[in-house]
Amino acid sequence: MDEQNKNLILATGLSMLVILAWFYFFPPEEPVQQATDTTSQTAEGVPTAPSAEGTAAAPSLDGTPADTREAALGKTERIEIKTDRVEGSLSLLGGRIDDLRLLDYNVELNDPSTKETLLSPAGGPKAYYATYGWAPTNAADFEFMPSATTPWQLESGSTLSVGAPVTLRWDNGKGLIFRRVISIDKDYLFSITQSVENTTGDDIRLQPYGIVARVGEPETIGFYILHEGVVRASDGEIQEIDYDDMPDQTADASEGGNVDKIKVENNGWIGFTDKYWMTALIPTPGTGFTSVSKYTGNTDTYQTDMRLPTMTIAAGTTGEAKSSLFAGAKEWEAIRNYEAGREIKGFWASLNYQMWWSEQDGVHEFVDSIDWGWFGFLTKPIFFILHELNKAIGNMGWSIIGLTLIIKAILFPLAYKSYVSMARMKELQPEMEKLKEKHGEDRQAMQQGMMKLYKEKKVNPAAGCLPILLQIPIFFSLYKVIFVTIELRHAPFIWWLTDLSAPDPTSFLNLFGLLPWSTPGPESFFAIFSIGVFPILMGITMWMQQKLNPAPTDKTQAQIFAWMPWVFMFMLGTFASGLVVYWVANNTITFIQQYTIMRSQGVKPDIFGNIKSGFKRNKAS
Repeated sequence: MDEQNKNLILATGLSMLVILAWFYFFPPEEPVQQATDTTSQTAEGVPTAPSAEGTAAAPSLDGTPADTREAALGKTERIEIKTDRVEGSLSLLGGRIDDLRLLDYNVELNDPSTKETLLSPAGGPKAYYATYGWAPTNAADFEFMPSATTPWQLESGSTLSVGAPVTLRWDNGKGLIFRRVISIDKDYLFSITQSVENTTGDDIRLQPYGIVARVGEPETIGFYILHEGVVRASDGEIQEIDYDDMPDQTADASEGGNVDKIKVENNGWIGFTDKYWMTALIPTPGTGFTSVSKYTGNTDTYQTDMRLPTMTIAAGTTGEAKSSLFAGAKEWEAIRNYEAGREIKGFWASLNYQMWWSEQDGVHEFVDSIDWGWFGFLTKPIFFILHELNKAIGNMGWSIIGLTLIIKAILFPLAYKSYVSMARMKELQPEMEKLKEKHGEDRQAMQQGMMKLYKEKKVNPAAGCLPILLQIPIFFSLYKVIFVTIELRHAPFIWWLTDLSAPDPTSFLNLFGLLPWSTPGPESFFAIFSIGVFPILMGITMWMQQKLNPAPTDKTQAQIFAWMPWVFMFMLGTFASGLVVYWVANNTITFIQQYTIMRSQGVKPDIFGNIKSGFKRNKAS
């Protein structure tokens, strides 16, 4: 076996090994369907442990919610929330933000009739809401604090919209007047100002807090490449806690559940993240707070708390606490602007921010709420380039091809050396044959002769492996970007490719739609055989790359190479079509580069001759 074939088999084998390992360690799992429990929970407890507040509605005996979502919404008086990007309402009973839909995102592709729902009220299915309040230093005083049944009054405003805040007011009848001013920006950030007017004759000490609660374990994708659950930043460190790990947190009787608490000194935030959506409680930058992940077993409630420092409010004065709530889609540009503390416009301003050449005054580490994965040093710049290309081109598929061109240009010096080395290896074939005839079965002498020949001709037999090895982390980083970023969701390319985050919908099993039957769904074992147009193109382009060189003379090697493109075609055929588009573009560019460089080195690839010899060999076998 010559060294060129060894290198090719080594590189191909490594690629196969990594992909097979990926499937082994990160198998996709079926989403877990959870019965939603809407048992109520009150705000009673110790001052340092506020709990999610529920309604009096209990679930039925079979565990289903007491009400439909519409019925639960109709039970309380509400203030409408309406912007160009979100709509919903907040409840005057308890003053909760518990109804929010994202107007830019359809549940189903090309079906604008149903928008993605993020927040939902207690008492209905999938309860998910944000609530705020004050905890007194004396637990007995909780009955004088705002709770789930507090009947807030609308003091000013009507509809909550951009530039039009609303103010809620409640007088506890004991000398404390509570107000809550809520505003919203053009994207997904609510600003909440809580205040307490102390008309009593005594100083009071209260701790402001914010809570995001989810009742019942949320449905998750269950794919290990993606984190879903609690995400938080604490003085520069990002921590992720899966939903199924929350019941295993430290049991604390004073908290009434299982908790994981972190004291944040300066900057941080905490919330829940799904694949594309997120809620996050955000104190004013520079403010310390206690960050709490909490699970309450008797109500099956998953909760994140933002507990701000306790305040002393003197008699006759007003105490105030400001914070923010992010509730929306994890759009990189919006989240990046929140992290920067300003709207970033233009490529160079964005690059300046990306390179950390400017100071931040916004929500620290907020961009890291997107799950960039192990290869963050690659996934972040890859996404940034892809995002900027898409802004310029207006089509994510062509942007992926543009990204491929950029990657190939960056790797071209290595590729050039590799292809030159391969071309020179071709020139050495006659001398290699002479060495085989000279040394026969003496492998040690043969090896020494080859090493001497490589040194004299200045050829590196391992040079062909490096470009292929570098493609592996790039491939996985791009896979991560396509899988987790919302910018690829429902992003069209051309003709039938209407969602680059999903597999190619065509299939040769029904002649790409010409035959009147459907193909196996993604949950079926036989889905791997439902190969679409772009996976087939990937196999063909990989096969064409092979034909730049004659097939190995060894029959085993020849069979491995003959099957390799089609094995990859079936293995990657169920991946996101955006990734397969990248692979097709990469194969095509690699073919052109290798052909051109080989010709420049005096080697004329006999593509059609290699194809013919391959068919002849197959017939002979």
